[in-house]
Formats: sequence, C-alpha cells, structure tokens
Amino acid sequence: METSQASPNASRERRIGAILIDSGDLTLENAERILRLQKEQGLRFGDAAVKLGLLTHEHIQFALARQFDYPYLMKGDGAVSDELIAAYQPFSPQVEALRALRSQLMLRWYADDEKHKALAIVSPGCKEGRSYLAANLAVVFSQLGEHTLLVDADMRAPRQHELFNLDNASGLSSVLSQRSEGNCIRRIHSFIDLSVLPAGPVPPNPQELLGRPTFAKLFEEITREFDIVIIDTPASAQYADAQIIAMRTGGALIVAHKHESLLKDLTDLNYNLKDLGIQVVGSVLSEF
Repeated sequence: METSQASPNASRERRIGAILIDSGDLTLENAERILRLQKEQGLRFGDAAVKLGLLTHEHIQFALARQFDYPYLMKGDGAVSDELIAAYQPFSPQVEALRALRSQLMLRWYADDEKHKALAIVSPGCKEGRSYLAANLAVVFSQLGEHTLLVDADMRAPRQHELFNLDNASGLSSVLSQRSEGNCIRRIHSFIDLSVLPAGPVPPNPQELLGRPTFAKLFEEITREFDIVIIDTPASAQYADAQIIAMRTGGALIVAHKHESLLKDLTDLNYNLKDLGIQVVGSVLSEF
C-alpha cells in the first residue's frame, strides 16, 4: 500500500491558514475554498487566497511574520496606538530606518552587554519625538528577540501609557515613592519580549524621586533582568531629570525634530551631557 506524504510547503501553507484562522481573519469555510483552488490550479495558499479575494497580501505577510517569530499587528487591531509604526507597518521605509538605528545601537552601545544595558532618549524641548522614538525602538528591539523594557521616566508629561493603551494608576513614580504594592512592569502581550514600566501618577517632585537610592536600586534590578532597557525622559532644557537619568545609564541618544529643534539647544545639550561624563551614542533627526 502506497502512502502519500505532505510536502514541507503544504505543511507550511496549512500553518499559514491556521494562523489566520486563529487571528480571526479567515473562517474554516473560506480556508476550505482556498485549499480547493490551491489543489485545482497548483497555487500557493496565499496566491489562491488573494485570487479568491478572501485575503490580502497584508494578511499573508502577517502570517509569514508569525511563522518566523516576527510579531506585528494588523492595522485597526487597536492593541496599541497607531503611532507605533513598528507595530503596524514593519515593512515601511520608516521602520527600515528604525531597524538601521537598532543595528547601530547594537554595535555602538549594547555590544558591551555587561556594562551597557540601558540608554536614555533625550532632547532639549517638548514635541521633538522622544516618546515616539523610544516606543518604536523598544518594539523593534523586542522583534529582534531581545528581552526589552521601556521605562517612561517622563514623570512630568508621560506618554507611554497612551501609546501602549496601559493604565497609568501605578508606575515609576509609585515605585520611587514606595507607594507600589506590586510589580508595576506590564507585559505587552502582542510582543513576546516587550514590557513597559509606565510613569505612574504625576508627582510633585520628580527630580527628587530620581535622586533617591530607590531609583539606583530599581535600575540595578531592571538591568539585571532585561537585555535592553530604553528610558524615555522629560525635556532636558526645562528640567534636570534627563541628565540624572543619563548619568545612571551612562549613555544617551539625542533626538532632534526637523521643524522644532534649534541647533543651539542641541549643541548645548551635547556639551552638557559630555561634561557630565555621559557618552552621546548618537543623534536622530525625526520628522514625526
């Protein structure tokens, strides 16, 4: 008696179908229709699905990414803010630029994984893209398989809880003021290796909280637990919080906005950080 053996490609295509059924993008009935056309015309599963108009090329890319453990979200998912382009548009030119930045940081800073675990994201003023860059960088590092923590240390105008749709009732300020009754770090379930520590309630004394031994203890704990720690900070021209944080991390990435930042402010920040013994790992010009 002869037995038939499914080809590796057929097995792989069935997995694509299963992924899309699990995500709610494909019904069992439509999966059967795709499989029939695939068999009749000798097509790949994705090509058959697109030909029938049951799936789009974006659906197929989504399933392939899941197969290769490269998680991202479909537009309209709503799990996190649309501003997280690394979560929703992983094949866009903007995200390619983020991946290039990630590679540079891996070579220039995180290569020394014993000494350099954390990096402060800084800029002189408001609306220069610090939070946006910090959040998207955290996503692309987690997609690389690095155990990543994003810390919102902007306890004056926090944003990360909004970007990741998190409750901000407790967070960094709760930990530093010793008002937290549990672990304030939140796992982002859409991304296996990503966690976020929100800023928590806005305190009256952020700078004093960062100067307490509790912050040093917390920093030691999170850099021991995580491979990559990215810290969002307040505007450095208005507050000294960013410098305090960067002195703890030892390194900073400066963000400038094409239509917001002044060259003098950026130069002053660069010199100020270096005077404090902080390594300026690089700078990024943002248009978002």
